[in-house]
Amino acid sequence: MTMTAERIARQGFEHFRQGLATGEWDAFLAMLSDDFTFRFPVGDWRGVHTGKDKAREFFQYVRKVYPDGLTVTNVQSVGISEHTVLFEFQDEGMLRGEPYNGHVVIAFDSDGEKITHYREYFGV
Repeated sequence: MTMTAERIARQGFEHFRQGLATGEWDAFLAMLSDDFTFRFPVGDWRGVHTGKDKAREFFQYVRKVYPDGLTVTNVQSVGISEHTVLFEFQDEGMLRGEPYNGHVVIAFDSDGEKITHYREYFGV
């Protein structure tokens, strides 16, 4: 992985973290490539989705489910390969009025200029 691709992924993670906390996703969305795809593991958003508009819809949904936001409480590890950076972390908040504590791994693929793909894996 080039240093630029790693830097893009790490910057993207900071914008992602802010989006979870505040519901403001514009900085993160600005880092996505035009052909961006994402994969979510469960629920109505299960599967692969393409495009920034779909990503915007998804993150608006996240804000509805966690109206007070999610706080990343502990980044446990970061893994780096040729085109992918994995972030393993814990987060907490209120999920539809109930306490939520999650253990999450997300993967960002980068072409060195933009984030091209996002995958999420989690357990509660």
